[in-house]
Amino acid sequence: MTYIKRAAEDTVTRISDMFPVLLLTGPRQVGKTTLLQKLAETQRNEGVERTYVTLDDPDVRYLAKRDPALFLQRYTPPVLIDEIQYATELLPYIKMSVDRTKRKGDFWITGSQVFRLMQNVSESLAGRVGIVNLLGLSDAEIYQEPSRPFQTDSTYLMSRLSERTSKRLNDIYARIFKGSMPELYANEKVDWETYYRSYVDTYLQRDIRDLAQVADEMQFYNFMTIVAAHTSKPVVYEELAAAAGISAPTAKKWLSILVSSHIIALIQPYHNNALKRIVKMPLLHFLDTGLAAYLLKWGNPEALERGAMSGAFFESYVFSEIYKSYLNAGKEPPVYYYRDKDKKEIDLLIYQNGILSPIEIKKSASPGRTAIRNFRVLEPVTHESSFEGFASLKTEIGTGSVICMANDLLPVDEKNWYVPAWLI
Repeated sequence: MTYIKRAAEDTVTRISDMFPVLLLTGPRQVGKTTLLQKLAETQRNEGVERTYVTLDDPDVRYLAKRDPALFLQRYTPPVLIDEIQYATELLPYIKMSVDRTKRKGDFWITGSQVFRLMQNVSESLAGRVGIVNLLGLSDAEIYQEPSRPFQTDSTYLMSRLSERTSKRLNDIYARIFKGSMPELYANEKVDWETYYRSYVDTYLQRDIRDLAQVADEMQFYNFMTIVAAHTSKPVVYEELAAAAGISAPTAKKWLSILVSSHIIALIQPYHNNALKRIVKMPLLHFLDTGLAAYLLKWGNPEALERGAMSGAFFESYVFSEIYKSYLNAGKEPPVYYYRDKDKKEIDLLIYQNGILSPIEIKKSASPGRTAIRNFRVLEPVTHESSFEGFASLKTEIGTGSVICMANDLLPVDEKNWYVPAWLI
């Protein structure tokens, strides 16, 4: 199977050089093990032999759980331990090992069941572990083009024109429909529907079955489907609960499982004392549009592009590309959204370095100037008088973007740009 070079490779190497333990986490089958094995091969060429061991092996897992000290005598660092969530008993012993040797990069570990893993890691390895989150393939990885955290300023956008290849509507929806799983791109013989059916079955049986919160796998599958139908919408727990036939607290708990396992992302509303009428509901995005398309039984890219959810899928695709561009660089995505009680919305806000940059996402080749009309609701954040004595909270409004199906990068006005979706 062809190896697809990952944008996070440099980030993983950098984090490994900073911490004794590297944890690479993310959903199932996004290529965590493949990435680390590729980097271990590079190390081997430089004279560093890193042992690989997987806790998927029942015998190895039994040893790790029953006698962690003996396990680490058998598999001495530098070592790559796959699926660490199956034997978190190892974590205190890893801590003792790294405290004794103080060597950077001794342990590389992977984990899929983040909802079970992260609490144990934070308790056992605080200050000793660097964490990298890996999601499915980004466009930059699929087309092997440079990957950088997305910015809205014109200098960044102009520089991207020479790095990215123009895509047409059909190309973009073929990509949205296919999704982000590496195996679908590395092996052309893999059937899309069969792959995602197996993926969902594995997720339900191995990650969900043994959670106390989920007694009925099929009911949880139905809930996942309902959540997919709500991609790019604000979360109303009562609405999700009613559709799934469960209680609102259960819907909230199950949604947190989907967040923790990186199936979806919840985007918080931007909060500022100058904006008095904002709603507090998070916004939901499915992170793999291919999985969402499978759950909702879309049969091909053309049907999806013409269908009622075409715009919602386009929004989630654009969001996930921007989101992954930050994660692959080892950065926390500084993303929010805006919605107020007057139903004025801004699809995405990037807030960093005291600058708030609005982004509207439109599945249109010519959205028109009305696409930026809601950007002016942010104006109060630029006025010191809005903060009642806390002038330091004043925020600058940066360059705005309308990410759309335009063929070229063009100015809307002196402050905002039409940005082709393939440029992000």
